[in-house]
Amino acid sequence: MKRLTLILCTLALSSTLSAQWRVGVSGGGDYNWYTINTHYQADYHYAGAWGWNAAVFTQYDFFSWLGVRAELEASERNYRFYRTGVYAGTNYIVHNTYIHLPVMAQFRFGGTKVHGFLNAGVYAGYWAAGRLKGTIYNTLSDQVEMLDQPYAFNRDKDQRADFGIAGGVGIEYCPAAHWAVHIEGRCYYSLISQVKPYMQIKDNRYNTTVGIQAGVSYIF
Repeated sequence: MKRLTLILCTLALSSTLSAQWRVGVSGGGDYNWYTINTHYQADYHYAGAWGWNAAVFTQYDFFSWLGVRAELEASERNYRFYRTGVYAGTNYIVHNTYIHLPVMAQFRFGGTKVHGFLNAGVYAGYWAAGRLKGTIYNTLSDQVEMLDQPYAFNRDKDQRADFGIAGGVGIEYCPAAHWAVHIEGRCYYSLISQVKPYMQIKDNRYNTTVGIQAGVSYIF
């Protein structure tokens, strides 16, 4: 019994000694695309587009190899829309700004100063704003016109809540006792369609976003 108590106390003490908080910032670029079925709309085309991301985060490390991270992130989930045939000339990027809150477990491996890590978890988000930039074919004037305007949300059609799976892999370098810098490849896979069932049409659209970001953190 005394030996078991000693082992438990030792484990608790080592966990306490290795546990630590950190806060940091990160930012970079991302590439988003739709998973969509255009049905009979053969002249409708969707393609991926680049955007940006920026975040503040906090992380609690239980052990040298395991921690949990929470972030508050603003990012773009953009895509390009263009048409062919009669409406050729319509070609614009939809810039969608999202606010995301990913919560992920972090697993680290390697040395003390330089090590790799794996993030895995879920995220919740909100579609905050949108803007259309490019060109559009005007059927009345038979002209291609410039397009730059805010996206008008439709509460019956647009699903502004977002939820999905988040994960990433990266490398971290600790140049000093309380500082760390990292670079990470990140992926977000949405489990909620950006479009609600609308007028009995199942027009499901799911965002998938991959990106790269760099950041710095202060370890307390």
